[in-house]
Amino acid sequence: MIRVLIAEDQSMVLGALAALLKLEPDLDVVGQARNGQEALVLCEELRPDIVLTDIEMPLMTGLELAAALAERGAAARVVIVTTFARSGYLRRAMAAGVRGYLLKDAPSESLAAAIRSVHAGGRAIAPELALESWSGGEDPLSERERQVLRLAGEGRSGADIARQLSLSEGTVRNYLSEAISKLNAGNRVEAFRLAREAGWL
Repeated sequence: MIRVLIAEDQSMVLGALAALLKLEPDLDVVGQARNGQEALVLCEELRPDIVLTDIEMPLMTGLELAAALAERGAAARVVIVTTFARSGYLRRAMAAGVRGYLLKDAPSESLAAAIRSVHAGGRAIAPELALESWSGGEDPLSERERQVLRLAGEGRSGADIARQLSLSEGTVRNYLSEAISKLNAGNRVEAFRLAREAGWL
């Protein structure tokens, strides 16, 4: 049996994914998480073979979850299922060690086949995304610039961001200024929008 943990913040989607996978005779849904942090804790406890995760989730994104699992040397292989058909996301996912990247509107049999393929040591990338990833521009942002810009885009103040990331307010301003400059944006709101549209956040 292939042990699968699902991380998805939308309850209806989480339930649907679990129900679909439970129909497969060789797949066992061992856990369900509503954010990346919860998934990380469950991974240590349940030791799944596959972590099936969304990208956009509260507290910790799917990409941050994949990077954290890789950092800890976890045996679980990560498959992302998302609505975001953006080359920037795919490139970041590959850099974080993700083995599968599928779109949520893919047929259910594609999902099961992708899980089996990744479990066997292969990769599973939605073909339309694989093609697009070669045509998109490179992500100019550093990981810290991305974190600061994401929080700024959520409407957090410089002081809030500094507290959350254990940085000084001056350092936060520097990261925001760098991100704005790299994206040729007029301000932090525009920089956030441009980075989001490119799939870099």
